[in-house]
Amino acid sequence: SLGIVQHPTNWGRGQPDRPQNINVEYVSANPTGPMHVGHCRGAVVGDALASLLEEAGHHVVREYYINDAGAQVDVLARSAFIRYREALGHDVGPIPEGLYPGDYLIPLGQSLAAEFQDQFAHAAETEWLQIFRIRAVAAMMSMIRDDLLCLNISHDIYASELALVEHGKVDESIAALDGAGLMYEGILEPPKGKPVDDWEPRPQYLFRSSQFGDDVDRPVRKSDGSWTYFASDIAYHRQKAESANLLVDVWGADHGGYVKRMSAATTAITDGKASLKVILCQLVRLFRDGEPVKMSKRSGNFVTLREVVDEVGADAVRFMMLMRKADAPLDFDFAKVLEQSKDNPVFYVQYAHARICSVLRKGREELGKSLQDDDLLKVDVRPVDDASMALVRKVAEYPRMIEQAARNCEPHRVAYYAHELAALFHAYWNRGKDEGERFVDPEAPDASMGRLVLARMTGLALARALHVLGVVPVEEL
Repeated sequence: SLGIVQHPTNWGRGQPDRPQNINVEYVSANPTGPMHVGHCRGAVVGDALASLLEEAGHHVVREYYINDAGAQVDVLARSAFIRYREALGHDVGPIPEGLYPGDYLIPLGQSLAAEFQDQFAHAAETEWLQIFRIRAVAAMMSMIRDDLLCLNISHDIYASELALVEHGKVDESIAALDGAGLMYEGILEPPKGKPVDDWEPRPQYLFRSSQFGDDVDRPVRKSDGSWTYFASDIAYHRQKAESANLLVDVWGADHGGYVKRMSAATTAITDGKASLKVILCQLVRLFRDGEPVKMSKRSGNFVTLREVVDEVGADAVRFMMLMRKADAPLDFDFAKVLEQSKDNPVFYVQYAHARICSVLRKGREELGKSLQDDDLLKVDVRPVDDASMALVRKVAEYPRMIEQAARNCEPHRVAYYAHELAALFHAYWNRGKDEGERFVDPEAPDASMGRLVLARMTGLALARALHVLGVVPVEEL
């Protein structure tokens, strides 16, 4: 474990024999409004997972898929059109049912009015829809990027669904599957044990996903002849696999039924060269002092991510979102996250780090030594009791913990580790106090130096774990 003091920046970092090229796609929220708290968990899990895979020695690309080809973007453009007319001074009345009602579209309406004046105020939809779509998606993505930045999240690549479609990538991908004998015209059986309202016994263009572990074969074309979402998702995963051999997608738990077909399609379209791992994130429920939180006006009907971060800070949000396995429901209580007590995991871990920084400062003053890492490495550190032994063991666990957490794509393990390490340090600190022993005692410099080395090791391991989680370790509270 002393290696961490010798090489504080790369100790514990994985050095796999064959580092993988991994694409982690996360958030990918529809570009129709601000980020809300429902997006928050997937954003944090995806970002921490990308850092964890990097810490384990892999090459990672962070990606965001912009769903800018679907019908919801037409709805967005029509909603923006109303705000545009409103900005021109027209009486638009209440926002019609089915459009986006949130106030967040008012600035977009104003910028459209400034750009186009009344050019489209009375024009037919065909004249402005395409232009407003492009402007609206750009404005929403700019807002989403800003929202994510307040959680210190940014992506390397923003991939557009519309670009895939327009460049013929969907046609190309389905043609490739067809060429491999994996497409056919057929009639699907009605689904077992489910109401068959939306099932129709018509011939469909089907992908043989059941050959790759899916329950049934899947249609790729709608009855109007256009491609389904699934078809463009196949093309998108093919594109990601051009530069990665492992694709990790972070989705909301409501997409669980989509996993088998997407895994099947990824294997098929890449000829087995790439595999897909999907992380499903359960919902987050917001509470304040145990009471469910009321929704927000600005956005229409949800609490925005920014409102949460503004109130409790990015570090608290990130840490709490990682204190449960992604597929377990999570309750987030504003009051608890701001509590200065050991029941608040964020405070508990940060307090341990701040306490370590403080005791190292005290050591410099009272022992009159610089306590550079070179000085600490000369100290003979022999754990003298169970508390110090437990600390040394826990620090030494870090590299293996990173390797296992990365292999299972489970960043919450890093949060658990930080919490356990903090608990052991607090116990070590309190044991000395209970026995009337000063942590830094000029009368016993050797024992003091031994304790300071342990503190430094623990502080470095804690800071490394927090860095992977995207949390900034504090030096004083």
